[in-house]
Amino acid sequence: MDTRVAVMGIIVEELGSVEALNGLLHEYGQYIIGRMGIPYREKNINIVSIAIDAPQDTIAALAGKIGALSGVGVKTAYSNVITHDK
Repeated sequence: MDTRVAVMGIIVEELGSVEALNGLLHEYGQYIIGRMGIPYREKNINIVSIAIDAPQDTIAALAGKIGALSGVGVKTAYSNVITHDK
């Protein structure tokens, strides 16, 4: 199955959604290359970036689930790097 490399930018404005977000990231952990979380205390938000290498439909599914969380926004940027697995 072909995989793509992408970066997800996530803004968490409702801190009550953090546990659900972490659950989703754990569920998709096999695809995650790296993760960085930054608490922006002055604005009472969290900024999370995720590097991921997965099939495009898996990336889209994760982004959809994250975007459905209350007070959470997500944007995904795809690279042109596609790996063709045997």
